[in-house]
Amino acid sequence: MKRNQNIITTLCAAAFVLTFAQCNNAPQQTAVTPAVTCDSARALKIAYVDIDTLLTNYNLWIELNETMISKEEDVRATLNEKAKSLQSDYEEFERKLNNNAFATRERAEAEQNRILKKREELEQLQERLTNELAIENNKNSLLFRDSINAYIRDYNKEHGYNIILSRIGDNILYIDNAMNITQDIIDGLNARHAKYGNKKK
Repeated sequence: MKRNQNIITTLCAAAFVLTFAQCNNAPQQTAVTPAVTCDSARALKIAYVDIDTLLTNYNLWIELNETMISKEEDVRATLNEKAKSLQSDYEEFERKLNNNAFATRERAEAEQNRILKKREELEQLQERLTNELAIENNKNSLLFRDSINAYIRDYNKEHGYNIILSRIGDNILYIDNAMNITQDIIDGLNARHAKYGNKKK
C-alpha cells in the first residue's frame, strides 16, 4: 500500500515537472492580445423595434398592402372572366364538332385555331400581370424599408442609440421590454406619413 502511494506521488511530481518544463520552453509572447470589450465607462445604448407590431400599425404599410390586395383581386377577376370565356368557346366548339355543325373542315380548323390563340393570349396576359404585380410588390417593399431606415436614422440623431435591433417573431430569446421603442417609431412614422404622404423619404 505504501509502495503504491510512493509510485503515485512520484508520477504526480513527474507530471508537475514536465508541465513546468513545457511552460518554460514555450515561446515567449511579447504582448498579450486583450479580449474585445466595451468601454466600461460607457455602456452600449440598445433598443429594438418589433416588426410584427410595426406592420400592423404603420399607415404607409397598411395602405400599400390594401392597394396590392385590391390589384391582386382585379387581376384575378380579369383572368377568371377571360378563362370562363375561353372555356365557353371551347365547349361550344366541342358541341358543334360533335353535331357536325361546321359547314366545312376548314371552318372547324379555323375555329379551333382561334380558340388555341385565345388560350395562348390568356397565358401571356396571366404571365404579364403576375410579373407586374411582383415588380410593384418589390417596389413597395423597398419603399417601406427605406422609409423606416430613413426615419430611424433621423430618430437616432436625437436619441443616440448604439444599436437598434429589429425583432421579428421569436428571433430574440429575451430582451428587456424597457428597450422596446416600437410605439415611438410607429408614432413618428405615421406623423411623417400624414405630413408627406407616399413620397419616398
